[in-house]
Amino acid sequence: MNTRGIAADILCQVVDEGKSLSLLLESILPTLPQQNDRSFVQALSFGVIRWYVRLDKILSLLTRKPIKDPEIKALALIGLYQLMYMRVKPHAAVSETVSASGAKTWAKPLLNGILRTFQRQQAELEEKANSDMGIRTAHPIWLVKAIKKDWPDQLNTILEANNELPPLVLRVNTSKTQRDTYLETLKIEGIEANASTYTDTAITLQHPVPVETLPFFSEGFVSIQDTSAQIAAQLMDVQPGDRVLDLCAAPGGKTAHLLERYPEMAELVAVDISADRLERISENLSRIGVAAKLIVGDAIDPESWWDQASFNRILVDAPCSATGVIRRHPDIKLLRQPGDIQPLSEVQFSILNKAWSMLAPGGRLVYATCSIFHRENCDLVGRFLTIRNDAKEIPIEANWGIKMPHGRQILPNNDDMDGFYYACLEKD
Repeated sequence: MNTRGIAADILCQVVDEGKSLSLLLESILPTLPQQNDRSFVQALSFGVIRWYVRLDKILSLLTRKPIKDPEIKALALIGLYQLMYMRVKPHAAVSETVSASGAKTWAKPLLNGILRTFQRQQAELEEKANSDMGIRTAHPIWLVKAIKKDWPDQLNTILEANNELPPLVLRVNTSKTQRDTYLETLKIEGIEANASTYTDTAITLQHPVPVETLPFFSEGFVSIQDTSAQIAAQLMDVQPGDRVLDLCAAPGGKTAHLLERYPEMAELVAVDISADRLERISENLSRIGVAAKLIVGDAIDPESWWDQASFNRILVDAPCSATGVIRRHPDIKLLRQPGDIQPLSEVQFSILNKAWSMLAPGGRLVYATCSIFHRENCDLVGRFLTIRNDAKEIPIEANWGIKMPHGRQILPNNDDMDGFYYACLEKD
């Protein structure tokens, strides 16, 4: 199977089976021996998923009836994506895509006809696609409406940001080196990078590089984590001797950052409902050289795993719609459904209530999501504050994000950051 065929198989698993694009690539890319092949499959997979709604519309204009074979439809979309968005030579894009249909000889003239017709009619077809905002920006209409409801003035900016390629951001492990020192190391290696003004640990690379080429990565000097996610550790303000809980902790970036930043804490307990995802936390912590108490447990059912000893600091990194990180996970546009948001907000509210019962008086809870929807964020925190007379909000005074009725919201690509929400609460 050639690279386009591999990408088509990945797309079918995302679109038809609802699988995670990132997890699929994690398992499939290492099996490809050539770096060029790995890069090409990744570019095709991310690109087609990112622009799927737009590509699918254009494909419908090129066919009299829908293509029933999922693999052949995926190849048609791959061919269109190459012609529209990649620097692949057109004749190669067409011939290699047609060839990827393999033994399905009936599909070769179909694919060839679709792609050749697109080449002749590209301007007209794209103009038709541009007449609808959702199709032009490759977002399902329900998502466009939902974003417009909460962020009418920022709608266009958010939709455009969701289709941009995200930067590669590093988190410096300040228990092993300093940010300025590591910046100098990158400079010596010829890797251009800038320090963030919003955290004291974030470095944004001018151009992404393979992780394994980063100086001292295997020794745990740096990790991959967006700037907005690094803000969590700052807000936690852990004091020496504190007992800390990280709920819904996988894949462990914030867990590791807390351990790096606050080595004098008494204990950090990281909880996640998935044993497999918890294993990833263990691997990440091992590389960095730190340790936490890892528990497989349900945040909504702490009675099944909690030892009844209160925590001084709790991070609730709540499961959410992930609408703030679509640029990193474009399959969210396909996998998330309009009926998901309300049930998610109820789960978030339950987790917040359960977490509160484990917080010591005088303790701090940081509530975080990578969502941009009010229902999951400021509205939820406001609702929580109305029913808890022992809770008060700690205002977040910062130079990042937008001040909300409760907490602060970072929108996608605000100062090149992922979309994130934070609120800080204190227990009387």
